[in-house]
Amino acid sequence: MATQAKTKLKEKEIKSESRKWYLIDAKNKILGRLSTKIAEILMGKRKISFKPYLDSGDYVIILNASKVAVTGDKEQNKTYFRYSGYPGGLRSSKFRELKKTKPNEIIFHAVAGMLPKNKLGKALIKKLYIYSGDKHPHESQKPERLDV
Repeated sequence: MATQAKTKLKEKEIKSESRKWYLIDAKNKILGRLSTKIAEILMGKRKISFKPYLDSGDYVIILNASKVAVTGDKEQNKTYFRYSGYPGGLRSSKFRELKKTKPNEIIFHAVAGMLPKNKLGKALIKKLYIYSGDKHPHESQKPERLDV
């Protein structure tokens, strides 16, 4: 009977593994459920080679970010805050307003909150591409359509 050659993959082996590109349509999808799936893909949690301290995830392209849905009364009541760093620099905007002006920020904020808050998290979020329409410039990567 053959024995297992090794138990863990090395960092070089994980990086040499080909990363996939996934295409997700956010039209009428619930924001939180969609964001958890995206975060899982970005971190590579479903891969055999997953290590929490290494970047083993794939690239994700999100289309129709302006048509994402939320449950309950979050459409009217959910508030996003940002702070400039200056006294009196706290600004807030409602979900409704943000959906009209910057729909990409809604999904970005939700996914970023589910990733690690360190250097690895910053590297992971760079693999996320969000577009408010249904067109994207990544056709050459041949993204695989993924239903969430």
